[in-house]
Amino acid sequence: MTIELCTDPFPGNDQMNGLWAEAWGEHTPRDFSGVLSHSLGHVGAYDEGQLISFVNVAWDGGIHAFILDTCVHPGWRRRGVATRLEKAAETLARERGALWLHVDFEAHLAVF
Repeated sequence: MTIELCTDPFPGNDQMNGLWAEAWGEHTPRDFSGVLSHSLGHVGAYDEGQLISFVNVAWDGGIHAFILDTCVHPGWRRRGVATRLEKAAETLARERGALWLHVDFEAHLAVF
């Protein structure tokens, strides 16, 4: 398994919707291009060209950034992919001028 992290890969809607459907189960396909074009950045993890994990770094246009939409395909969970992705997102936010990086947490997602 060789996982490649890519900064701002702008995956197509087919890839994004496919990952979301696998990662979250119930998913209504949508267009991600508008969200991604307004983000501070995003990071995708790929295994042999397949998008297996993703995180969006949203921002307020100033010094606050927000980790959103972290997801990992079930077949790649519990292998440290999300940890690597989150660290890459933190570095990206810092490099692009964010002084604060916020993450929401809900207790029922602790097992994730």
